Amino acid sequence: MLTKRVTMTIDDDLIKKLHDRQAKLIKEFVKSVSFSVVVHETLRKHLK
Repeated sequence: MLTKRVTMTIDDDLIKKLHDRQAKLIKEFVKSVSFSVVVHETLRKHLK
């Protein structure tokens, strides 16, 4: 899958929710989970 680097602004409340989700995934899988993975998964889930 090809990816593109983009720059975007995200409201502080959404950043907090995404970081909270990232922390939950890190605890679940006991491994590193990048912020971009969290953003990609969230977008895929909600843009079906």
